[in-house]
Amino acid sequence: MTKPSDDDISAFDAEKLQKDKLLVMREFGQKLRRNVGKIPFADDVTASFYCAVDGKSPAFVKAILFGALAYFIMPADVIPDFIAGLGFTDDASVLIAAMTTVSRHITDEHRKKADAFLEKETADSES
Repeated sequence: MTKPSDDDISAFDAEKLQKDKLLVMREFGQKLRRNVGKIPFADDVTASFYCAVDGKSPAFVKAILFGALAYFIMPADVIPDFIAGLGFTDDASVLIAAMTTVSRHITDEHRKKADAFLEKETADSES
């Protein structure tokens, strides 16, 4: 199988991409806010979100990241999120695999936006 080009979405299920995108756009912020102090990879997951919603990101990058972010949001996954100490390990594994695959597309700009968002959320939760 050949590697898809940066603009090729035909290698992915466009309907699945739309479903994942809608779920992420609707629920990502709430899930992150509820768990910001509980997940050590909050900066990576937030940078991935900003990369996925960036109009400059190629379609295959969006498909990979929206799929991983949708997994992060879903309450029923391999290891339920409410299990202390283990709940987010499967989410982290999926996100790390996705981020490694598209790492060259997650830019300093995405990371700066993630840092700003997390700083604001942390300040809001402490007040």
